[in-house]
Parts: sequence; C-alpha cells; structure tokens
Amino acid sequence: MFGLLNLYKPAGKTSRDVVSLVERLVRPSKVGHAGTLDPLATGVLVLGLGAATRLVEYVQRMDKTYRGTFLLGRASDTEDITGSVTMLLSPPEPTREELEALTAQFVGTIWQRPPDYSAVKIEGKRAYALARQGQSVEIAPRPITIHELRIERYEYPELELSIRCGSGTYVRTLGRDLAKAAGSDCVMSALCRERVGPFCLADALDPATLDRVTIEQRLLPARLAVADLRFIEISAEDALRLTHGKTIARLPGETAAEAAALDPVGEPYAILTAGGDLWRGTKVFGSPESYSRAAQTRSAPSSSSST
Repeated sequence: MFGLLNLYKPAGKTSRDVVSLVERLVRPSKVGHAGTLDPLATGVLVLGLGAATRLVEYVQRMDKTYRGTFLLGRASDTEDITGSVTMLLSPPEPTREELEALTAQFVGTIWQRPPDYSAVKIEGKRAYALARQGQSVEIAPRPITIHELRIERYEYPELELSIRCGSGTYVRTLGRDLAKAAGSDCVMSALCRERVGPFCLADALDPATLDRVTIEQRLLPARLAVADLRFIEISAEDALRLTHGKTIARLPGETAAEAAALDPVGEPYAILTAGGDLWRGTKVFGSPESYSRAAQTRSAPSSSSST
C-alpha cells in the first residue's frame, strides 16, 4: 500500500491506538501518523501507509484548524482537565468584548512556551516524562503562527475558540495565554482538530468501521501530502537515475528549492532537493519497475466500449 488515510480519532484513544488498529489490518505495510492528538482530543488524524510514512512530515507542516473549549477561573498542571485542576480565588469574569479585544495580540507570528506536559524533548527526554517525575522543566518559547483566532461561544466560565494555525501550536497553551491576558487562567476541556491542510473532519473515517477492503477503497493519493511542493513529471530515464542515487537536470530558471517528482499516473516517485542546476533525490519511493507499470496504466485504453 502507498497512500494516506484521513481518520477520525475519538476521545479516550491515543493516536498510537489508532495507528495500531490500522497496522493490524494492513500488515505487513507500515503505518505512521502526521501529528499527535492527546487522548482528550478528537478529530482529523492523517495516516501514511507503506512508503507514504516518509511523507507524513509534509502533512505535519500544513495549516490546521481546531475548535477548543476552555473553562475560565481555574488552572491545571497539564493545562487541561486531565491534570490536577484547582479553582482560582475570586477570579475576574471578563466580558466577551474584553476577550475579543485581546485576541488580536495572539494573531500573526507570536512566541509560545510549550506546556510542561508536552512531547518536547529536553536533553533527549520528553518534557511530560520529566514533569511526571516532579522534575523542573525548562522549555524555551518558540515562534508559532496563528492565522485566525475567533470566539465562537462564551458563557462564563465556558469559552469556545476557533483557531487556524501553523504547525507546532499548542492550543491549550493558547487558551491559557488568552485567559492570563484577561487576568485569569483556564483549563482546556475539549478539543477537536477539524482540518489538516486538505483533510477535513467531514471526510474522516471512523476507525471502528475499518477493514482491509475499506482501507484499500478509501486510500487517498500520496501526492496530497506534498500538495504544497512543486510537481515535476519525470521520464523513465530520470526515474532510473534517481533510483541509482544520481542527479537529474533542473529546468532553466527553476527557483523551487524542493519538489516532488511524479510518475506517469501522478504519484510521488521521489522528493527532490535543488543543488545548482541539478535535482537530487532525497527520498525515493518508486523503482524503474513501478514507473513502467504506471506508464502502462496511463497508456492503457479505456475498458468502456461504444455500442
């Protein structure tokens, strides 16, 4: 198998749980996911199957849309309701207008300090593992991009936000920082990832309904993972050269630093990196044999006949 699956991750399951379920159905094909969702969270979880596991990093870079629900006037060591929640003493109750006025400072490229309970590595160890051991966690703030931040619903203490953001954003931390700007604090009570790039919640498959046949029927083209890259059609000679670790020529005036080489049916054959007037294959998925099969498929006459 070589492609992508858009799955719905239910609450209470880890991303690894979903991957393991699919692994059992598609053995011996490999399975990898593009972006962890915590057990509390639901929503879109994109999986790469077979050699497409090497493309999930490109899906991780795509913009994402979330719907997050927060409870103001309380705090948690994990910044959500799964941790140790404490109520604040006489916290302010900001108005919707006050919160909306504050959202502007969180749109654009901002600095965010990831939560202690996160998968960020500190000297080779996950921050959440250190936090669970009671160790001090020092994580440096990092730049993230928030394209849009909207208040969808607000009835104190419950606040519902819609967030469209770049990769690396911690939504629970964004809610916390907004609450702190209002002189309070909050914990995240629910989170749904509604979109990752072109992968939408409305199209996501329920893992409980999957079998191997369904997966084969609903497998999405691997090229969707690299939709943001320049696409280049390659010849059989180019395919052979890339398979053998050799370079191929770039077109004059080509400015892209990275591109996806496509086989005759439009599937990724390799990821290309520019070097002067040449392309070098940094990830090669195809083979001369697979290229030949794709060429035959493309040139095969239609099975339909006129009467």
